[in-house]
Amino acid sequence: MKIIVATRNPGKVNEFKEMLGRLGYDVESLLDYETAPETDETGSTFEENAELKSREAAAYFGHAVLSDDSGLEVDALDGAPGVYSARFAGEKKSDEANNALLLEKLAGVPTEKRTARFVCALSLAKPSGETLTVRGTMEGAIGFERQGTNGFGYDPLFIIPSLNQTAAELTKSEKASISHRGQALRKLELALTTFLGE
Repeated sequence: MKIIVATRNPGKVNEFKEMLGRLGYDVESLLDYETAPETDETGSTFEENAELKSREAAAYFGHAVLSDDSGLEVDALDGAPGVYSARFAGEKKSDEANNALLLEKLAGVPTEKRTARFVCALSLAKPSGETLTVRGTMEGAIGFERQGTNGFGYDPLFIIPSLNQTAAELTKSEKASISHRGQALRKLELALTTFLGE
């Protein structure tokens, strides 16, 4: 069974291939379809954006499509960058610039007030427009400097308190077992077969 994932983010594609591959799904993404349209993310929540992307892509492909909208909520920044996580430092989507801006905005904020969470909304849509949407979160805190070389996005700054490591210091399997995306995917797993009618 094939699932198309509506993203061109190589880091996300790899995570989905690893997670869904274990369930026996062949994963394709927008990286495999250069001419597929990008959806304008006009929603005000992660769920709204994920559903916009999955519905539009499912209608385009005539096939079940999984989309993800995820990001970082920092309490000291009133939940920012939130749905703007990928473009926090500008439209060009640079992990390096986003991390630098986050550190700049948190300059002088003490450890105990640097609480944050990763949020992931996953939406699976059928060509009919019917959707199944779930949310996963991973609580943590923002460090004072980048640590680790695994992962992508804000992973080098995101500390998991129980492990005293950043998300970028974890192996892929360690991260998948606790991550916001891993949690959302496990929720999706429970309803996947019924929803797709297999």
